[in-house]
Amino acid sequence: MSQAERPPRIGPGVEVGVTEEMIRDLVHAFYGKVRGDPLLGPIFNGAVTDWDEHLAKLCDFWSSVLLMTGRFKGAPMAAHAALPDIGPRHFGRWLELFEATAREVCPPQAAALFVAKAQMIGQSLQLGIAVSRGQLPPL
Repeated sequence: MSQAERPPRIGPGVEVGVTEEMIRDLVHAFYGKVRGDPLLGPIFNGAVTDWDEHLAKLCDFWSSVLLMTGRFKGAPMAAHAALPDIGPRHFGRWLELFEATAREVCPPQAAALFVAKAQMIGQSLQLGIAVSRGQLPPL
């Protein structure tokens, strides 16, 4: 079957009603909280030079994860590993804020999907960073 004959891919978010607008609302609300958070704010505000560009990239990321749009082009592992001061407590706080925001912005099934994906992504990033820092042997 050629590429043109294949049916479009449908991401897991479609089944629970995730839309581009919902992704945008969640990303913008969440990172508004992150920017003001005493633990996370200094890290993000120090690393992000153009918030409009960063938010657009994050919307592309979540669109690719949940709607399988393929819009995201980036290397999250390298970006996070380059930040020497982040560790497990930062990921824990990030997930805590993300879950609260998802539950505020999204219907329950969509919020649960966002949170489940965020937990998997956070775990993967933490493991990758630990390996890159020599804190864990490569898998």
